[in-house]
Amino acid sequence: QVQLVESGGGLVQAGGSLRLSCAGSGSTRSFNTMGWYRQAPGKQRELVAYVIIGGTTVYADSVKGRFAISRDNAKNTVYLQMNSLKPDDTAVYYCYALMTFNPATYWGQGTQVTVSS
Repeated sequence: QVQLVESGGGLVQAGGSLRLSCAGSGSTRSFNTMGWYRQAPGKQRELVAYVIIGGTTVYADSVKGRFAISRDNAKNTVYLQMNSLKPDDTAVYYCYALMTFNPATYWGQGTQVTVSS
């Protein structure tokens, strides 16, 4: 059974940094795509960033230049380095993963990020 376990959320002041991690387990295959969504109270879930196994990265415009996504393919782990955090970044952050030839989307349990002004 595939599982994604996130860590690294918390409370930080505006301008601060946090690093999120998401470790995948339960699969003998690597995830083709790993990334992060977030959902703020009263808002729809939105894509933050993702990274494809070859290294290509994509970011939401709202986080470009502030967030950096990376992955360790050997560990099936994805990271999100978040710098210059703003109160608008406050949300529950969800890790997700996709496999080639598998229609399922795997999700982590979510980790709360709160940025105080």
